[in-house]
Amino acid sequence: MPKRNKEKKTGRQVDRSVSLLWGGRFKKPLAEEALEFSSSFNIDKRLWKQDILGSIAHAIMLSETGIIDEAEARKIVKGLVALMRDIETGKVALDGQDEDIHSFVERKLREYVGEVAGKLHTARSRNDQVATDFRLWYRDAIRQLAEGILKMQQALISQAEKHIDTLLPGMTHLQHAQPVRLAHHLLAHFWALQRDLERLKDLLPRVNVSPLGAAALAGSGLPINPKRTAQLLGFAETAENSMDAVSDRDFACELVFVCALTMVHLSRLAEEIILWSTPEFGFVTLDDSWCTGSSIMPQKRNPDIAELVRGKTGVVVGSLMQLLTMLKGLPLTYNRDLQEDKAIVFNAFDTTLASLSVMSQLIVTATFNAERMRRTLMRDFSTATDLADYLVQKGEPFREAHRIVGQIVLHLSEQNKGLEDATLNDLRIFSDKFDDDALELLLPEKSVERRKELAGTAKVSVQRQLKKAKLENEQTTKWIQNFPNLSEEIVKLLK
Repeated sequence: MPKRNKEKKTGRQVDRSVSLLWGGRFKKPLAEEALEFSSSFNIDKRLWKQDILGSIAHAIMLSETGIIDEAEARKIVKGLVALMRDIETGKVALDGQDEDIHSFVERKLREYVGEVAGKLHTARSRNDQVATDFRLWYRDAIRQLAEGILKMQQALISQAEKHIDTLLPGMTHLQHAQPVRLAHHLLAHFWALQRDLERLKDLLPRVNVSPLGAAALAGSGLPINPKRTAQLLGFAETAENSMDAVSDRDFACELVFVCALTMVHLSRLAEEIILWSTPEFGFVTLDDSWCTGSSIMPQKRNPDIAELVRGKTGVVVGSLMQLLTMLKGLPLTYNRDLQEDKAIVFNAFDTTLASLSVMSQLIVTATFNAERMRRTLMRDFSTATDLADYLVQKGEPFREAHRIVGQIVLHLSEQNKGLEDATLNDLRIFSDKFDDDALELLLPEKSVERRKELAGTAKVSVQRQLKKAKLENEQTTKWIQNFPNLSEEIVKLLK
């Protein structure tokens, strides 16, 4: 960058025919400002490893098909492996004035192996090259997101196991509705995240398709073997259509959608944590290491991390809109607009992965106030539905039972009493179908135990949920362990 600015000030035009991969038919070099505007290197340099891996597989295939000499291919592969190691160790820095990561890798490779590096791009275009790089990156991104969600789920399970017997008001419209177990409430967030995991698992087969061999858009006229490069890179399939192969970004939209929905799920949990940590609720105390203070008010303990997750959700949701809008109306096949997808996707991915990490740690270190939660159930009438169900079992139509219990609630509230304060006489004012056993239903502990079906709040049901949640985690762990990877042939070359 400093060199570029210096060149601008002196007004010199710089001959970039060496660094640009397409300068042969042009009489004049690309304008300095045009190069700065169109360069993607600062963004797509993140794909350096994927670009080198794809190039290694491509070189092996070119040699095996006889398109380039075997000795030359070995030299290219050796140079690519050396370049990868030098970047990993910091010996080679990812900087320069290159147009993109592909230009950088080819320029550096030429420094390692000489002009034979120019043969690497045989039967390949940057169009199928970047699509391959991106899919390799996406494959790893799916795995990382799955690991992040798994960690978040494990934090929820950890707290749920501690609070099977902790009761609190379940809410609708943010008003007390019916008593629930805290474990049941936390597991509701688990299952939302489980659906995000399932979406990632469903996406993987659509990502794990090799576009290498599509070239610019029409495929290559040379006797290439796309199935071989796919096998070397661990792709399960090859693309069905060369034009679609280089223009498809559906998988990008799908991953960003999963990120957006995962962030929405995290944001809902974050919102509850923010509310529950207020003195008015007092349901949870966040660990000091996950709170911040005020620059002016010494007493403050702010749930800033949860608030930031809530705020960053808008960024990721916006990323999905950016990506869809960018793709709308693009004619087949490759258009330079597609260069912009990487910044959008990387931002959505990074934000989601970081949010999963901080929220999992915030939850697992939080202290839930069981006594305070139970106390808020006093005189909140949240067992009213149980009383209506009692009348239904006595033969009363539910609509009439609903009306009767509503009158009981009004009667007791006017006396500043709750349902737990009611006597049998209070109930019989409104219906002679009430007996002594009706009073037992008014305790929250009895209410949660009555709901055993369809993953309800009964202890046996919550324990069943926990068991299934742990099983889902085990299956996800196995899925991650068996994740698609490079062929052993490539792995050996990298050792």
